[in-house]
Amino acid sequence: MANTIYDIERLQEEFKSCQKVLTALGDETRQHLLCIMLSGECSGSRVVDIAEKTNLSRPAVSHHMQILKDTGIVKARKEGTLIFYYLDPEECEIEKMITLFSDIKKIMKNVPDRSGEYD
Repeated sequence: MANTIYDIERLQEEFKSCQKVLTALGDETRQHLLCIMLSGECSGSRVVDIAEKTNLSRPAVSHHMQILKDTGIVKARKEGTLIFYYLDPEECEIEKMITLFSDIKKIMKNVPDRSGEYD
């Protein structure tokens, strides 16, 4: 079954919808911070606690956490003067990425085999 123009247009819209997340996760530092958060406390982590696990300054961690927060990957809650960053497993931004990559895979399966054309 060939890919339709509709499939490709839908994929382009999905890319646009995921662009901020793709950009945010394309940065190695933010990838590292996300891994730290995934291995951390479920209740969240403060910037100072995250910074202690990296070679980054508190302002640098804060900057990267704000980018992750702005994309919807990380959430924040305030307790008094403290801000705790945490991950929400129900976050729809990750679901959008899963859908995007799943659709890329489906479309790629319908692309004609071209492996022998360039030998």
